[in-house]
Amino acid sequence: MAAELVTISPIDGSVLLRRPYLGAADAATALDRARAAQAAWRSVPVAERAAVLTRGVDAFVAKKAKIAQELTLQMGRPISQTPGEVGGFEARARHMIAIAARALVDIHPEPIAGFNRFMRREPLGVVLVVAPWNYPLLTAVNAVVPALMAGNAVILKPSAQTPLAGERIAEALNGAGLPDGLLQCLHTDHAGTQALIKSPQVDGVCFTGSVAGGTAVEQAAAGRFIHVGLELGGNDPAYVRPDANLDAAVETLVDGAFYNSGQSCCGIQRIYVERSNYAEFVDRAVALTRQYVLGNPLAAATTLGPVVRASAADAVRATIADALAKGARALIDARKFALDQPGSAYVAPQILIDVHHGMTVMNDECFGPVVGIMPVDTDDEAVALMNDSPYGLTACLFTQDEAAALALGDRLQTGTVFMNRCDYLDPALAWTGVKNTGRGATLSSIGYEHLTRPKSFHLKSL
Repeated sequence: MAAELVTISPIDGSVLLRRPYLGAADAATALDRARAAQAAWRSVPVAERAAVLTRGVDAFVAKKAKIAQELTLQMGRPISQTPGEVGGFEARARHMIAIAARALVDIHPEPIAGFNRFMRREPLGVVLVVAPWNYPLLTAVNAVVPALMAGNAVILKPSAQTPLAGERIAEALNGAGLPDGLLQCLHTDHAGTQALIKSPQVDGVCFTGSVAGGTAVEQAAAGRFIHVGLELGGNDPAYVRPDANLDAAVETLVDGAFYNSGQSCCGIQRIYVERSNYAEFVDRAVALTRQYVLGNPLAAATTLGPVVRASAADAVRATIADALAKGARALIDARKFALDQPGSAYVAPQILIDVHHGMTVMNDECFGPVVGIMPVDTDDEAVALMNDSPYGLTACLFTQDEAAALALGDRLQTGTVFMNRCDYLDPALAWTGVKNTGRGATLSSIGYEHLTRPKSFHLKSL
């Protein structure tokens, strides 16, 4: 096991911070504390839990400027954009707090004389939340707040790239009056995380990350029969129908492809455009993309920051090279973006045409600012191509015809179907996926089902 966490800022390659990794004995103590705190917390009324967590969210949002700057330093998103993640944290947290009482209420079937029958949602116990670096607040809040509202204790394990995000969440919520040990932010490496998953003190795992990471989580949990929620990769498609509003489609999809330097599990990587609109759509997308400013994310004018590390940038460049070697054409001159150099974490946005599904960019996740655009002739062709992926997180349709969107959406193998928008998460709807994107769901009332277990009561009067 490694002794220390070291966070390297992608902005300039400097060491941003260091944290000691948790040892096995301290991990065992942390789990004991969580178990003891949860035993009392589960009996606290939902309204009282809500009051504590609401104060915690208030305290967190009060530090928005500081937290936003820390996010930029840790993972490179432009400072003009990181405050939005704090706002998203607030919106999701407040929504899940607001719906908790309804989501957790006892469920009564049709009455039968002489019997009192109902189902109650009980907390799992201790929930381990493993959050990634690309949206460290938004992915964590999806599980942390509802898990606590449901009566669980939470161990939050943030990414080594964004450790401050986890620390700030724990500071704010604990400072609002959570029982000691109920929410703990722990820093550990892969082996330490696997040990936590294997511990009999852990009753559920919520993991967001890569397919390889999800596989490792499943292997660690094998034979334990605990809840394992997995939100993994994506290769999300969009379809621009002949009746689409092209202005809205171009603006939305270019942003969906390049926001956060393309480092979004639900970012747009594949665009299919009905042939009559194809040339105009591509021309407009190229013109808009050329307006991006690749630079230091602390500068107000920057609209595209570095990817998370130089090795990740090299992987993005390799995906582009794979496409070019197989016949694709790149429409953006990377030389116009001076910081895009071999070995640098800065990558220019790229639009690829003449693409096909034998290219990595069209059949696997590329966590970077790259998108492939293909013409299609029919709805059927678009649906077949959209479904031709090992992933299924979101898919979006640009059309003026809602009935057509609903009909096509029923045929798409995906967790969320959008019409005229993309790269968005509504906390009132379940966030889920199919195929290699994972299993389970967070957010909405359905999210509470995955953080509790049902207990049936069957009481007969004599």
